[in-house]
Amino acid sequence: MGWFSKNKDGFFLSTTTPEGVGRGQILGVVHGEAIIGANIFRDMFSSVRDVVGGRAGGYERALSGARDAATEDLIESAREMGADGVIGIDFDYEVLGETNGMMMVCVSGTAVKLG
Repeated sequence: MGWFSKNKDGFFLSTTTPEGVGRGQILGVVHGEAIIGANIFRDMFSSVRDVVGGRAGGYERALSGARDAATEDLIESAREMGADGVIGIDFDYEVLGETNGMMMVCVSGTAVKLG
């Protein structure tokens, strides 16, 4: 179905267009970004994990935090426009820096006000 809501106060996020939004007003595209830097110790332990197998928990937690920060930026931008929610959200991940030492998480979508 693609529809989900993670936030309180009646604000919603959706990867698709949920029923009822078609009667609403499209306010515009909104976005949020977060960039995380790689920690040398996390890198070292991740390299060990790559050799012996297993999940890189430090990276997973950092990436999750960056995704949450980008989502909060998106929501803040939408609320500033007077939106009730954001539809068609999309997450993108990019590795940045000369030595690939940073990761950027971007989220974008369409801010809507329900009719």
